[in-house]
Amino acid sequence: MNLNIFQFFQPKDKVFFLLFQKAAANATETAKVLVEMVTSSSLDKRKELHREIERLENVGDSITHDTFNELSSNFITPFDRGDIHDLVSSVDDIVDYIHGASKRIELYKVEEMTPSIIRLAELILKGTEELQIAIGELRNMRNISKIKESTVRINSIENHADDIFDMAIAKLFEEEKNAVEVIKMKDVLSVLEIATDKCEAAANVINTIVIKNA
Repeated sequence: MNLNIFQFFQPKDKVFFLLFQKAAANATETAKVLVEMVTSSSLDKRKELHREIERLENVGDSITHDTFNELSSNFITPFDRGDIHDLVSSVDDIVDYIHGASKRIELYKVEEMTPSIIRLAELILKGTEELQIAIGELRNMRNISKIKESTVRINSIENHADDIFDMAIAKLFEEEKNAVEVIKMKDVLSVLEIATDKCEAAANVINTIVIKNA
C-alpha cells in the first residue's frame, strides 16, 4: 500500500517529457513545411502546404491541451508548473505564428516570395531545430552546456531575424509605391519575425528551467 502511495506522488516525467518532445518536433515540422511553401514556385503546391500547416497547427493545439490537462491532474511535476506552462505555450506560439504567416500569404495572394521572406522562414526552422535539441536534453540535465549552446544560438538567430526584418521594411518603404502592397508585405514579414521572437521566448524559459533545476 505504501509503495502505491509513493508511486502516485512521483512526477510523471515520461508523460511530460514526451509531450515536450512532441511539441518541439511538431514546431520543427511546421517550420519545414513553411520553408517548402515559401520556396515553391507552384501556387497549387503552396495551397497544399498551407493546408498541411493548418493541420500541424491543430496537432500543436492538441499537444498543448494534453499538457495542460496533465498539469491540472498531476500533483507533482518535473519542473515548476509555471515554467511548464510557459514553455509549452511558447512552442505553441511559434506554430501559431507560422500558421499566421502562411494564412496571410494565402489570403493576400502573395505570388512573389522575396529573399527576406525566405530567409526569415529559414531562420524560424533553425530556431525550432535548436529548440528541439535543448528540449531533448531537459529530461536528465546531464548536458547543460549543450542546452546553453542551443539557447545562445536561438538568441543569435532572433537578432539576425531582427536585422533582416528591419532591412526588408526599409527596402519596402523605399521601393514599393503601392500602399496596399506595402501593408500586405509588412504584415507577412512582421508575423514571420514574431515567430523568431517566440523561439527566443521558449529558449528563455528553458534557461530558467536549467537555473532552477540543474
